[in-house]
Amino acid sequence: MDKKIARSATDKYLKKSLLGLGCLVVAAAAYALTQSDAQGRSQTVNDQNLSVSTVHQGEFVDALSLRGQVVPRTSIYLDTIAGGQVEERLVEQGEYVKEGQPLVRLSNTNLQLDVMSREAQVTEQLNFLRNTQMAMETSRLNLRRDLLEIDLKITHLSRRLKQTEPLVSKGVLAKEQLAEIKEDLAYYQARRELTLERQQQESSIREVQLAQLQDSAKMLEKNLQFARKNLENLLITAPVAGYLSELDVEIGESKDRGARLGQIDIPNEYKLVVRLDEFYLNQVHSGMDVVIELEQGKVNAQVSKIDSRVQQSQFQIEVELPKDISNIKRGQSLDIELMLGDRQANALLLKRGAFFTSSGGNWVYVMSEDNSQALRREIRLGRKNQDYYEVLSGLEAGDRVITSSYSNFDKAQQLQF
Repeated sequence: MDKKIARSATDKYLKKSLLGLGCLVVAAAAYALTQSDAQGRSQTVNDQNLSVSTVHQGEFVDALSLRGQVVPRTSIYLDTIAGGQVEERLVEQGEYVKEGQPLVRLSNTNLQLDVMSREAQVTEQLNFLRNTQMAMETSRLNLRRDLLEIDLKITHLSRRLKQTEPLVSKGVLAKEQLAEIKEDLAYYQARRELTLERQQQESSIREVQLAQLQDSAKMLEKNLQFARKNLENLLITAPVAGYLSELDVEIGESKDRGARLGQIDIPNEYKLVVRLDEFYLNQVHSGMDVVIELEQGKVNAQVSKIDSRVQQSQFQIEVELPKDISNIKRGQSLDIELMLGDRQANALLLKRGAFFTSSGGNWVYVMSEDNSQALRREIRLGRKNQDYYEVLSGLEAGDRVITSSYSNFDKAQQLQF
């Protein structure tokens, strides 16, 4: 038979207490929800890990701090015109050399044999030219001699003809002798005309042939001079005076034609080579002002050249250094400021910080006067430099802004400390 169990007074009291506590929790949650909807989402944070900066008025310098390397403005490269084997190294790298000073001596057996062969060809051609000239001169003289003999024969025949004609008319001599003299005279007169024509033809041919031979000899002489010059180029000399900053040769080493041997830097003429992130490629142009920091103070210069080729997300610019700058060396690094824009004397400035990554510069957390909380506020930023943002609206001088990262509370409307 079942027995009815009666509930104790303690159980009844515990049940009522739990029910009341649940109602209280629900009421508190409802109150918090209404407060969140009315005032925005609130988050409690530790203010010891926050960075706070004060907005202030000041001069905004739209400049980019960079570091450039000093390189020579003008460098003369030393290349081999005729290849060969390094026979002698006459100077050392880093020395100051004068114009025309010998630097390196090369040797090239093939080039020397080529020069000897060209000399033999030129000599042979010149000998052939001389022999041809002699033969032509002999032929000219022979023709002239023949012409003289013919003229002499015509003179003799003409005199005999004058002497014979009266005798034939008187019947002393036969008419056949007179006819024979006339025929001989006509023959030598015709022969004289033929000899003159031959002399003119040979003279014109001789002139053309001599001109061709002379041109050929001149061409061979030029080739010989060029080969000799190549032979002279085996001695590498300094084209200008300057510092021999590089000399890559070793005794016994073979160098091909056109190989780079070194370079000479013109002294006291330098420029700065600066590498920038490709983000600034469209903002940089020739003629932009640059402030260079030196030991003796700041020096103003300008961008002289822009190399727009992007390598490893960077591009290169060059800055001409004034000639009166002293105490700088090749390879030295200098700090510069690249002026991207004009200076603004009275701008509202906010220090740069990690907050920009989360907010994009569209809003920030502004501290209250009692530093008990920070409220989210919409702002608008303008230009930026290495240290500050230019504030266009949303903030006033004296506002204290959290500039550290917002990654842990970027959805909160207010922060409680």
